[in-house]
Amino acid sequence: MPETLTYEALYDILRRERTRQELQKLDNNFYKEVDNYIKEKIKTLESQRQKSSIFAQKEIEKTEKQLDNVKKIVKELYEKREIKITQLALSMAKTKDMQEVVELLPEERDTFENLVKTLREGREIVMYNLIEGKPKVIKTDNETKLIRFIQAVPKFVAEDSNEYGPFEEEYIASLPLKVADILVKNDRAEVL
Repeated sequence: MPETLTYEALYDILRRERTRQELQKLDNNFYKEVDNYIKEKIKTLESQRQKSSIFAQKEIEKTEKQLDNVKKIVKELYEKREIKITQLALSMAKTKDMQEVVELLPEERDTFENLVKTLREGREIVMYNLIEGKPKVIKTDNETKLIRFIQAVPKFVAEDSNEYGPFEEEYIASLPLKVADILVKNDRAEVL
């Protein structure tokens, strides 16, 4: 990846993620570079808005459009990677070994590991016990539910006095059962 992120480089990264089946390797600082790029575009836009000329208006519109497109690219890129990470976690859950997935970004690693853990636990509790003829359901006070947000949810404090969020649309999280149930009941999330 180039030293400084550009619109063209970002689009090329999305194009590769779209057209290739496997998760693409990105710089570990990728999300930080995207954050810096967006902040720089916003700064440029603010600077352009302070100028008062007909030419400035055209530049403002061009920068606004590019900023909007960058946000769409980042969202699609994240969602493409999220789907691939979920598929990798499902494959990994079927094996006993936890293999290193070098294509994961640091920000994606926790999600991946939590998905693998949750899927393996589910297989262990349900499938293996059913096969052996002894179905088992484990209930604990710390029981969680894996959900996918179907709407963005701002930060909130739940009945357990813990803070959760904010969560973006399509984000996958393992939350305490009561919290997850409320989010599902209010059509903010769906159970995976």
